[in-house]
Amino acid sequence: METIQKNTQKEIGEYVADDFRTAAIFSKYKIDFCCNGNRTVEEACDKKGIDSNMLLDELNQVLDSKGGESIDYKSWPLDLLAEYVEKKHHRYVEEKIPVLLQFLNKLCKVHGERHPELFKINELFKASAGELSAHLKKEELILFPFIKNMVNAKLTNSAIKSPQFETVENPIEMMKHEHDTEGERFREIAELTDNYNPPADACNTYKVTYAMLEEFEKDLHLHIHLENNILFPEAIKLEQQFG
Repeated sequence: METIQKNTQKEIGEYVADDFRTAAIFSKYKIDFCCNGNRTVEEACDKKGIDSNMLLDELNQVLDSKGGESIDYKSWPLDLLAEYVEKKHHRYVEEKIPVLLQFLNKLCKVHGERHPELFKINELFKASAGELSAHLKKEELILFPFIKNMVNAKLTNSAIKSPQFETVENPIEMMKHEHDTEGERFREIAELTDNYNPPADACNTYKVTYAMLEEFEKDLHLHIHLENNILFPEAIKLEQQFG
């Protein structure tokens, strides 16, 4: 992998799209690489008061390391990437939501009096669960089928029907706005949970719930990154080829 030559003008989302291992570095400095991946390293560092040279040195160490080669999602056909996001990340969300809702309700009943922040965490996650479920269906029933149709039309050299939403950019903008909402919600959950560190008197359910919430957020970050920084821009480029 090429060293990145102190490129502070490259966008965060581009780094992560080129090699997902760099996401760990951005996460370490609490720099949002998924919803706000369209900022340059310089802009993000200025906002956080971080030395950009130090951050770039750490990125270089990751990119120059031989082991743990990142999956090159950018090389995947768009229909395969859409299918992967649906089968891996959408299913993950659908499987984890009911378990987390059950655990959070239990924590509120048992520990809510001593830890009132649990009620707010539960409220935020319930809102996320409802909106994410609707969000996934919009992608599965409207946006992803259109992306797959475009890929097929290009392969078969055929025309595509003009969609009801006029251009793929319209549902994409809606999805990105909803991604921003979820990103903000989970920033609040992370703050309320002290970055998913359970209190000293936490029982096993408490510890497991916080660990699951942290895993859920990490999966959501990768999920949003794949869409915002790879799938969506490439879908817009593909649509433009049809004139």
